[in-house]
Amino acid sequence: MRIAVQLDQRVFPITGIVQHYAWGGRVFLPRLLGEVPGDKPWAEYWLGVHPACPATVHTSAGAQPLDRFIADEPEFYLGHAVRERFGGLPFLLKVLDVAQMLSIQVHPDAEQARAGFAREAAAGIPADAPQRNYKDAQHKPEIMMGLSEFWLLHGFRDEASLGAMFAETPELAELQSWFGGDYRRLYERVLRLPQAEVNRLLQPLVDRILPEYRAGALSKFSPDFWAARAVETFCPQGDLDPGLFSIYLFNLLRLNAGDGIFQDAGVPHAYLEGQCVEVMANSDNVLRAGLTPKHRDVPELLRLVRFEPTEPRILRRSAGTCGDYAAPVKEFALEHCRLRSGDRHFVCADTPSILLVLEGNGSAFEGSAKHVLRPGSAFFLASEGVLQLQADGDLSVCTALVPGV
Repeated sequence: MRIAVQLDQRVFPITGIVQHYAWGGRVFLPRLLGEVPGDKPWAEYWLGVHPACPATVHTSAGAQPLDRFIADEPEFYLGHAVRERFGGLPFLLKVLDVAQMLSIQVHPDAEQARAGFAREAAAGIPADAPQRNYKDAQHKPEIMMGLSEFWLLHGFRDEASLGAMFAETPELAELQSWFGGDYRRLYERVLRLPQAEVNRLLQPLVDRILPEYRAGALSKFSPDFWAARAVETFCPQGDLDPGLFSIYLFNLLRLNAGDGIFQDAGVPHAYLEGQCVEVMANSDNVLRAGLTPKHRDVPELLRLVRFEPTEPRILRRSAGTCGDYAAPVKEFALEHCRLRSGDRHFVCADTPSILLVLEGNGSAFEGSAKHVLRPGSAFFLASEGVLQLQADGDLSVCTALVPGV
């Protein structure tokens, strides 16, 4: 049912969807959203128009899914340039609470996503089937900003770093002879090993690191720490997961709160621990290689991986009121603003945007309309929307937007 809305209003409160994935925490997101935690883990909070979980927009005439709301007047809500280029809102904003390690994963580029989606649709695989790789026809580049200390794996180490790792991890020394500077040969081999060979190579390592981990003797700066945690989480008994190799082959990074990083197509990665804001193209396409109870498709993942060393490029927030996190894509950018008590700040949305309050309280004004700001408050700003923020205490907000249109 179409909801009639005055077309002089350009700012609308929205609420998102919580995803209760097994790796989520139980405190951060319920606290942010002012909800009772319950028994399930709270992993992600989605704000966007992805067909699997569209946000709900609230108007004086009622509530409806944000995707249908925009589709009623796309020229007005998106602006001509965004409607012409994308046809809809091209990004998805999330908040994540990573309490347990996520899967080793990679995302497709735009051409791979279109082909994979069409291929699986033609094969008759239902869109919501657990064995489906491509949930939509979109690529999934993503940018994140840490809300806490945040640990992750990001791309392959360079050759010097790999050599140092092999020297420090004698149980994996055999892998060095497989490498010889050829990332494809090394990674394909470890992911395709028979289970008996995986156990043979990894069991001596696990026998050494697990007692140290349980004794609290390992540093988070060591891959041994995360490998031991992964063993306890994903393979406490029986066979060992070949995804454990990735913990040693990838760059291990610690981001501070406010630091960001961009994950491009083909870059293998995994989030390990912490809370973050994440903005991505409007997609849920993930190929997984290990350390997960979810569907894995190693051959398809290996077809997408960039077999090259990655030099991590950590994005540092500028010192001003607002800091930008730009990504080398056309669908999205992320802005973070910190206001002191009594400050006023105008958010001028040249393109459709979603604003989320992370911390603090205050008020927001569009003309004479007033909205209360509290942690978890979120708004959809149509193209050319303007929202004035007034902080009653220290206020932290992030805005996802379409850049440069």
